Amino acid sequence: MTTAVSFDLNTLSQALDGELFYDDLMKSIYATDASVYRRLPLAIAYPKHEPDLKVLIAFANTNKVTLIPRTAGTSLAGQCVGEGIVVDVSKHFTNIISVNKAARTVTVQPGIVKDFLNLQLKPYGLFFSPDTSTSNRCMIGGMVGNNSSGTTSIQYGVTRDKVLQLKTILSDGSEAVFGNLTPEQFHKKTLLDNLEGDIYKTIYNELKPEDVRTHIHKEFPKPEIHRRNTGYAIDKLIDSEVFHESSKPFNMCNLLSGSEGTLAFSTEITLHLDVLPPTERIMVAAHFKSVEDALIATTTCMQHHLYMCEMMDKTILDCTKNNLKQQENRQFVVGDPEAILMCELKSNDIDDVKLQAEALVNALQIEGLSYANVVLELEDIDKAIELRKAGLGLLGNIIGDKKSAACIEDTAVALPDFANYINEFTALMKGYNQKAIYYAHAGAGELHLRPVLNLKLSEDVALFRKITTDVAHLVKKYGGSMSGEHGDGIVRAEFIPLMIGEDNYTIVKRIKTVFDPNNIFNAGKIVDAFPMDEALRYVPDRKEPDIKTLMDFSASEGILRQAEKCNGSGDCRKPAELGGTMCPSYRATKNEKDVTRARANALREFLTHTEPGKNPFNHEELKDILDLCLSCKACFNECPSTVDISTMKSEFLYQYQKENGFSLRSKIFAYNNKANQLSTHVSGLTNFFFKTKFTSDVIKKAFGIAEERSMPLVSSKSLNKHIKSIENKLVKNKIKTIHFFVDEFTNLLDTEIGLDAIALLQGLNYELKFVKHEESGRAFISKGFLEQAKECATKNVNTYKDLISENTPLVGIEPSAIFTFKDEYIMLAEDKIAAKHIAKHTFLIEDFLYAEIEKGNITAEQFHAEEKVIKIHSHCHQKAMSNQLSTFKLLNLPKGYRATIIPSGCCGMAGSFGYEKEHYKVSMAVGEQTLFPAVRKAKPDVIIAANGTSCRHQIKDGTAKVALHPVTILRRALI
Repeated sequence: MTTAVSFDLNTLSQALDGELFYDDLMKSIYATDASVYRRLPLAIAYPKHEPDLKVLIAFANTNKVTLIPRTAGTSLAGQCVGEGIVVDVSKHFTNIISVNKAARTVTVQPGIVKDFLNLQLKPYGLFFSPDTSTSNRCMIGGMVGNNSSGTTSIQYGVTRDKVLQLKTILSDGSEAVFGNLTPEQFHKKTLLDNLEGDIYKTIYNELKPEDVRTHIHKEFPKPEIHRRNTGYAIDKLIDSEVFHESSKPFNMCNLLSGSEGTLAFSTEITLHLDVLPPTERIMVAAHFKSVEDALIATTTCMQHHLYMCEMMDKTILDCTKNNLKQQENRQFVVGDPEAILMCELKSNDIDDVKLQAEALVNALQIEGLSYANVVLELEDIDKAIELRKAGLGLLGNIIGDKKSAACIEDTAVALPDFANYINEFTALMKGYNQKAIYYAHAGAGELHLRPVLNLKLSEDVALFRKITTDVAHLVKKYGGSMSGEHGDGIVRAEFIPLMIGEDNYTIVKRIKTVFDPNNIFNAGKIVDAFPMDEALRYVPDRKEPDIKTLMDFSASEGILRQAEKCNGSGDCRKPAELGGTMCPSYRATKNEKDVTRARANALREFLTHTEPGKNPFNHEELKDILDLCLSCKACFNECPSTVDISTMKSEFLYQYQKENGFSLRSKIFAYNNKANQLSTHVSGLTNFFFKTKFTSDVIKKAFGIAEERSMPLVSSKSLNKHIKSIENKLVKNKIKTIHFFVDEFTNLLDTEIGLDAIALLQGLNYELKFVKHEESGRAFISKGFLEQAKECATKNVNTYKDLISENTPLVGIEPSAIFTFKDEYIMLAEDKIAAKHIAKHTFLIEDFLYAEIEKGNITAEQFHAEEKVIKIHSHCHQKAMSNQLSTFKLLNLPKGYRATIIPSGCCGMAGSFGYEKEHYKVSMAVGEQTLFPAVRKAKPDVIIAANGTSCRHQIKDGTAKVALHPVTILRRALI
């Protein structure tokens, strides 16, 4: 289908109440999904309502372009990639329309997130059961389009089993509602004189002949395989009372589910819901020395009443070792297994589920294939499941150009065939000198099998096709489904004729034609497919760009490969209600442009396609897409592929500003420590100007600061000056010597907190050492002044390299400052070895104190027993590079203290970001997501704890409440 059309996209834009984008930046970030494909779309539409969709459909018919429906864009087969107009319904089509508790149904729009939907359904005692690994960001429309399955399909079935009714817009712009029909109702539909009537007539005429139905049963995947997405599900349509004696009504939703948006545009989806699962659960994590042993044991495990039977192989498990977030989740792993089977059992009776677990463990022990059977309960189960769900994203952690390729990862066979199929598959892969990756749904006869290929090389692209073709024939041999749950998309659609037979494929094509005669719905998918080895993300055999950076990105083999680690899994799109921090600006705007994935995509696009000899960073588009990145570091932790956009943003700002100049405001913020040092000499006058509305407004206007924002007040005496009078204080019963880092924010803005920290540490019997050092350089890093940041890093590393050790650690109280030692300094300092050594022994004060509590060096008896209720908001950098549980446990140490963590994500301030007038609204919107409501809701006597100076400022401006640093709270509790 051509996109070289003669029309004005501006006219289309004006006809929509929603938004239409066709600039290079937006097209580049929508050119990919989570697959290996890249096709620049013509435009991207954010329709606001159904009339907008009808405008788009009319436009597509008139101009012969295709519409590509998209929700979260996490498709692995290329369903969301194409050269037409991408229609993104994830922003506006997000409502729950109705819930019927008695009938156990819900009607929703396609853009609602699956886990968010279940959060709203929980009070009804109901839930939508298909549980994909992307459940915290995938959307119901995408799940219907792909007929998603997930980890619980062995118990609950797949999405197709749950879809009762679809309200749709057909290719001529007419509306049609598809649902259950009796034979009489069906035949009445065939008499309609419109497109809907033509569809029913065609379906009936095509599927009525008995020999046709016999051939369908012969060629389609075995009926006992419940995960099956090959072509259109005409085998499900003939299994109804319209075509033979059956108690099952005819429902066109069986066809539309899994059709990947190629037949109609769904606007409302009615789903059957399940009763919430049993409350008591136990997981048995069986460890194996080979994948083959795990597969044999799967049959034994499936003889038990499992709700989940998932596998992870060594490749996935090894990827978790380098991911800070997943290190905690993999604590149950014993030794170095080649494979783990995760088997979950449930019951409403705790004794019953324990007996079930005991029976499963006994069966595994008798079989003798597993070398360890770890029994998990409570939150440990959730951690293991999170580890498994991170599997796809974790594969992005493979360093270099060889990556796990999604092409054969979706095959499903009948469980009795499973072990033999995998054995043949393994032998096949050995013939290609491949050790594939095995993970996911063992209990359903489906493992996500992936070869590791470098698709930047033409020889591996050829192997990509050869492996997929050979596996397709192997799947056909076993009567399996080439597409189990991820769909055909581009990567597997070529093989549909092989999988279902040429005659059946001809029927599929005729069904597509009657639904969509002008081919306006997602062309190139399922029918008349795009070639599976063309339009890949990378041009084969390209010359790799040589991109020079000031920061050291060698751990990822360069900044470009750091961006390329993003595989599009979309973990950055989860809504605030589902926890975590990533990505704050997306949560405020709901625009794809503001997610981590989009920023990585844009960096990859523009760094790759810059003309030789030109600065690859000098693009306004990159400046635009990185503008709302708050540098919260959440992607450093929560992105399974650890795509650290914050660090790449700093490098970009440096490279871009080096060519285009540094603005006065950026200089003011970058050098704020120097300015504050001068201000302390006239602190009274400075603070008067900052507090007085007229002078404050003048200052704000002059430097582009939001007029609503309060200005920080400087201390009259710096912490360094105070230290001179207290640093030689003798500590009785000294436990340990600490080097105390006086960061620039505490030194000049939060001096009292610094004094509290010193008093607390000395009161707990720790000797403090103070040496003259440079500022942390955090402000320089955040504003892209990397030469200055490098100087700070190098000087501080040289200052501390002979002082810091396991017995004499470095401790700081401002997260954004102290974590520079553990993060950016390793990429900036000249002495990398010393920087890494210091990083190992550098601690945020809460982390240090909690470690000392664990050693028994600090006890509750050192604090008074007065009752206090505390709500904790932790700094983003602590969440990303450490663990906010240390603050939680620390503040719960005094016997009368009851502290809880606010699941607040980012506060929205992010250093200078929240001051800047163009960012103020987004800053406050981020705070309003969770943090501000939680603080306002707290009773007046509740103490709000926040360890970041920006966080405390944001809480004060957003709620008028004063938050205290945890060290201040503990110092006041010290006996």
